[in-house]
Amino acid sequence: MNHITLNNGVEMPLVGLGTYQLSPDEAQASTTFALDNGYELIDTANVYVNERGVGRGMRASAKAREDVFLETKLWPSFYGSDTAVDETLERLGTDYIDLMILHQPANDYITGYRKLEDAYRAGKLRSIGISNFNAAEVQRLVDECETTPALIQTECHPYFPQTELKELLARHNIALQAWYPLGGRGNDSIMGEPLIGELAKAHGKSPAQVILRWHVQQGNIVIPGSKTPSHITQNIELFDFALTDEEIARIATLDKGDSIFHHTPEILDRFAHFVPDVDGQK
Repeated sequence: MNHITLNNGVEMPLVGLGTYQLSPDEAQASTTFALDNGYELIDTANVYVNERGVGRGMRASAKAREDVFLETKLWPSFYGSDTAVDETLERLGTDYIDLMILHQPANDYITGYRKLEDAYRAGKLRSIGISNFNAAEVQRLVDECETTPALIQTECHPYFPQTELKELLARHNIALQAWYPLGGRGNDSIMGEPLIGELAKAHGKSPAQVILRWHVQQGNIVIPGSKTPSHITQNIELFDFALTDEEIARIATLDKGDSIFHHTPEILDRFAHFVPDVDGQK
């Protein structure tokens, strides 16, 4: 496993397991399998309603807590809460979280971020970050808050490599994590690209592995999600080959300059008012 050093000195694995759309039982099984088969990073979120399952999966694995990098995301309807971080810790069954992220630039996210800063200073969080923020929103946080985000989790893939945003991130040494590394959700067009297929054949790898390797060589952290053991295993087999500079340049030609997802004010308002059933999970 390769690691990246965040701007506060914390080391973070470059590849992890995402648990989006996994039930608590699926998240538990996938977390345990991943941690027992080379993974060190697990990603979850309040709104996934599977944090208890992830916590059980961590405790059932052979890895010690200090050898696991656990990240979760705070949902906008909890940004004003004084107890949301402690309640998240309780659901996960841990004394600290390695990285906690504001999930959306919705509601009063400045207040939400300052709550994370308080928990960071108290030692409950080893690092803090954001997700789905645009460049202006990132800059506002940097200008108005004391702690520069360590990481932004955002859509990123060969069709949309976040070139402009990464210029801002580089100025503040903010790491990028791709929550949509393969352009998935039924969109197989990236993995179906002839160029990706050609490179996969040349390296004896799958199209998904080529794309994930592209991310790693760009310095992007990736968290592909799966509940299938064979896919979980394949998604971490990225460190026995490398793409050449020429191959990287060819993949750059796939850039379409636009994201697949767009957060409208209406969507962000809906996020701000939606309250996930975090207490109803098993």
